[in-house]
Amino acid sequence: MEPQPDPAQTISADEIALYDRQIRLWGVKAQEKLRSANILLITFKALANEVAKNLVLAGIGSLTIVDHEAVTEEDLGAQFFINEEHLGQNRAQAAAPSVRAMNPRVQLHIDTEDIHLKQPDFFAQFDITIATELDFATYTTINAACRIANRRFYAAGLHGFYGFVFADLISHDFVIERTKSNVPSATQETPTRSILNITTKKENEKVIEMVTKREVYSPLILANTSPLPEEFTRIARKRKQVTPLLTCLRALWEYQKSSGGALPTFSHQDLELFTKHARDCHQELKLDITTLDAGFLRTFLQNLGSELSPVAACVSGYLAQDVINVLSAREHPLQNMLLFDGERSAAPIYPLHPFFPPEVESAVPPVVPVVQAIPLDGEPASALSMPSR
Repeated sequence: MEPQPDPAQTISADEIALYDRQIRLWGVKAQEKLRSANILLITFKALANEVAKNLVLAGIGSLTIVDHEAVTEEDLGAQFFINEEHLGQNRAQAAAPSVRAMNPRVQLHIDTEDIHLKQPDFFAQFDITIATELDFATYTTINAACRIANRRFYAAGLHGFYGFVFADLISHDFVIERTKSNVPSATQETPTRSILNITTKKENEKVIEMVTKREVYSPLILANTSPLPEEFTRIARKRKQVTPLLTCLRALWEYQKSSGGALPTFSHQDLELFTKHARDCHQELKLDITTLDAGFLRTFLQNLGSELSPVAACVSGYLAQDVINVLSAREHPLQNMLLFDGERSAAPIYPLHPFFPPEVESAVPPVVPVVQAIPLDGEPASALSMPSR
């Protein structure tokens, strides 16, 4: 008897009909990968509403929403899964019936426990964790837990006209198709992207290359203090084009480190402290101080904590599309910080990774391995053991 296809990986005829348009776009194999994906979505506010809609309609296998907070009047302005009848109810539970109705084939799980109470191994059960609308310390803690479990992580948030998406995929392999070129390909395309393998096929009298690439990533805690690549800072014109939103976001996270995650108020003390953080971050990024004007700082602060539906739709579009690309492993993934400026209709992407100049690396003395540890009190000691006190 021939082996039967695994039902967990095989798409039925009904599903092919349901997802026909997107299967034409990214293929059956990609849809099968989506169908088996288990996604965690944290904090169900405007941005997560849009992300859930996009992923559920795309046909992921399972979505778990974690949110312990209740629906407030502020939530009604930018969230479409809830209404006034849900005031006081748990935000995720109130939205669940509408989310399920969009695509009953997707398994939906609601978790009303505070995300801060979760143990690190909680995140190991998900293929991708998407953390939204959290403070910097919580983002980095979840990111670390995902890295320990070798699971992909996204952080995202909105502040009025502004938003961001950060990706830490640890190490991600993907395949792209391109017409074969006579120019040989470089093995290392960028500091983070390399080519692993190239195969060819013939299609309509053309030779098509199937190129397997790998992107490596940095965790948020390192990316947040990493410099901009030289391509953004080497030329004055390029430096002036870097959005001050990157500076303001870093300044906000720096402020939150000392405020317990709270947003700055409009008190003189908070404004002074935030401005200092912004100037320091701008200088660390080697950007011209003239590009950090008081008007942008004021506008950014005025937008903090607010949600706008059009901005949520735009940012979630970038995020959900990247999640789909990563699951299907067929397109270049986000590397690694996307910043959305709704006022300027711009969404630049900056690859932020630690960089050690050659002179720094050469200055660090090599580590000499311990061949045999010195015994203490006549007893043999392990080279890795700590002395007792």
